[in-house]
Amino acid sequence: MPARAGAAPVVAMSLPEMGGRRTSYRERIGEALRAAVITGDLAPGRVYSVPVLAEQFGVSATPVREAMLDLVKEELVEPVPNKGFRVKVVSEAQLDEYTKLRELIEIPTTAALATTADPADIEALRPLAQAIIDAAAEEDLIAYVEADMRFHLEMLALSGNATLVETVRNLRQRSRLYGLTALMELGELEESAGEHMEILHGLLTRDTEYVRQVMELHLSHVRGSWAQPS
Repeated sequence: MPARAGAAPVVAMSLPEMGGRRTSYRERIGEALRAAVITGDLAPGRVYSVPVLAEQFGVSATPVREAMLDLVKEELVEPVPNKGFRVKVVSEAQLDEYTKLRELIEIPTTAALATTADPADIEALRPLAQAIIDAAAEEDLIAYVEADMRFHLEMLALSGNATLVETVRNLRQRSRLYGLTALMELGELEESAGEHMEILHGLLTRDTEYVRQVMELHLSHVRGSWAQPS
């Protein structure tokens, strides 16, 4: 189905799995749309109509409109009267700022978990780490970003600092990883995905310095290979 005048076509999207959690269409669609903004599947500056998006998901327009309004609150998109929603453009300078803040927060917090977190809680993150690897192997970027987000936020939640987790969630949602498509096409995305298992290994062996090194490498991709336009 062609997009309305002034709106951009979208790639085919489906409702994501949510790890067995009970969720509404609104939440599931919101997760998929958020990930599509981060990967660039919903392109910056383009306008997307609710009816077209709803058809892509195979649902009515209502949960899609509600999900897009949630993204408006997160400042990821903005409403365009009588047309739909425009994906906000994020400057390179802003992305650099978000990444710097993430490094300052995520690296030391994750490294500290090597000495404070319960091994059982760390082990419980393994299915999410595997889901990231599986998504990379299946070349499903939306699932990759969703699983990656959940892995890191649930890991940071082990610090017991809810404000920190919400701050990182906001920074991650504002990030853009347009280079993931190119990495996937080159067959290099699975290597990056494997770093999540390395983080778990470092946490379970109580090797703070190893965790720090892997996290530094992992976050370096955000404004390096993951950030390059495909």
